[in-house]
Amino acid sequence: MVWRGRALTLGLLAAAALAAGGCDERLSDVTGPTPNLQPTFSSIQRDVFAATDSAGRPACTNCHTNQGRNPAGGLNLLGDAAYAQLVNVPSRGRPDVLRVKPGDPDGSYLVHKVEGRSDIVGARMPLRGPYLTAGQILVLRRWIALGAPNN
Repeated sequence: MVWRGRALTLGLLAAAALAAGGCDERLSDVTGPTPNLQPTFSSIQRDVFAATDSAGRPACTNCHTNQGRNPAGGLNLLGDAAYAQLVNVPSRGRPDVLRVKPGDPDGSYLVHKVEGRSDIVGARMPLRGPYLTAGQILVLRRWIALGAPNN
């Protein structure tokens, strides 16, 4: 009887290890045109907000800047201003929804805008595309789910 219990336990552990290994894909395998993208604010700032990617998606800071203009949607995504403009701040188009609600990607208006959900005011972002890939959005969602730390 003891042997059966051990065999069952070992079998369950092996199955769990295989399942976990199969789901643990590298981020670079899903982020497409931004292979170095990580679920940290500094990486999202550098690789999404401030950079045009290899697929031709324009940098968010092309429009969301206070240099020489008023930032689109009142959102400045340049450097040190970006985090304070995003996290726990009501969106301009939907003041009832935070731009980034730490721990809640589905409740974050930024996610709604990049996914092009039906509840957004205005257009999907980035304006006229190309849009973020599913992998890029996954990393953004993961950062928010982790509490949207300023890291």
